[in-house]
Amino acid sequence: MRLNTIERKRFRVRKKLKKVSKDRYRLSVSRSTKNISAQIIDDVKKITLVSASSIDKEIKGQKKNKSELSTIVAESLAKKANEKNIKKIYFDRGIYKYHGRVKIFAETLRKNGMEF
Repeated sequence: MRLNTIERKRFRVRKKLKKVSKDRYRLSVSRSTKNISAQIIDDVKKITLVSASSIDKEIKGQKKNKSELSTIVAESLAKKANEKNIKKIYFDRGIYKYHGRVKIFAETLRKNGMEF
């Protein structure tokens, strides 16, 4: 099976994380041209524990630019994770560079008590 460049990037990053993620959960980030979403995943049980997105009802009503949406979604995800006592995670940036909205998202999570 031949994979394209995007799939190779995704699998390369995820493979490195799964080698060391036995005691932590994985935070997967996905972004589009207008929205950003993230979810905390338990790879052992293969279930999603917590998720947040900019298309959620309470966030979508706010008219903000894309970088402000990243901070709002990160704060929402950190609040939901704290309710479930999730503090330590691995940051799976996927195919995206650690730059721009993804970097703002990660820094906001760190400010709200997440460790990665």
